[in-house]
Amino acid sequence: MAADLSPHEGDLEPDEDYEGVLFDGASFVDSDAGHCHFLDCSFVGTSFDGGRLRKARFTDVTLRETRFVACDLAETGWQDVTLDGCALSGVQAFSASMRRVTFRNCKLDSVNFRSGTLTEVRFEDCVLRDAEFGGATLRRVGFGGCTLARADFTKASCDEVDLRGAELGISGGYESLRGTTIDSGQLVALAPLLARHLGITVTD
Repeated sequence: MAADLSPHEGDLEPDEDYEGVLFDGASFVDSDAGHCHFLDCSFVGTSFDGGRLRKARFTDVTLRETRFVACDLAETGWQDVTLDGCALSGVQAFSASMRRVTFRNCKLDSVNFRSGTLTEVRFEDCVLRDAEFGGATLRRVGFGGCTLARADFTKASCDEVDLRGAELGISGGYESLRGTTIDSGQLVALAPLLARHLGITVTD
């Protein structure tokens, strides 16, 4: 597939359409690529440090070993996208719309998905630290093999969310777990926290 793509040179520009482009080893620092549309593109070993991609759209895109640090991805649209071995840190992705997106072997640190809509999104063998799902809508989302550390689901809406096989570290939003599926081991681990949240005192 990469052989059929056109190598990209230079920086990114706002309001541009990038179709069939290969970003290989590119480095973008404080770039302004708001409202861009990336269609049938591939990112390999690319880094985004700072910068603004607000309201950009990613359609039929693959990203491998790509890094986003302190990047503005708010209100972005993602459809049929795969992120493999990527790292996202301090990323603002609030109000983003994601459909048929796969995060595989990724590390997400302090990523803000607040008020976003995630539909048919799969996190596979990922590490999510301080992930913010507050007020987000999650439909048919899976977290197989993931580690969640201090994930916040406050006021999130969950429908067919599969948490089985994940290590759960949830800092808030236990009431929003309605609509999720967990395994018996996870239930045992969560029971004391759920009891405390519900005001239940357990004594022997």
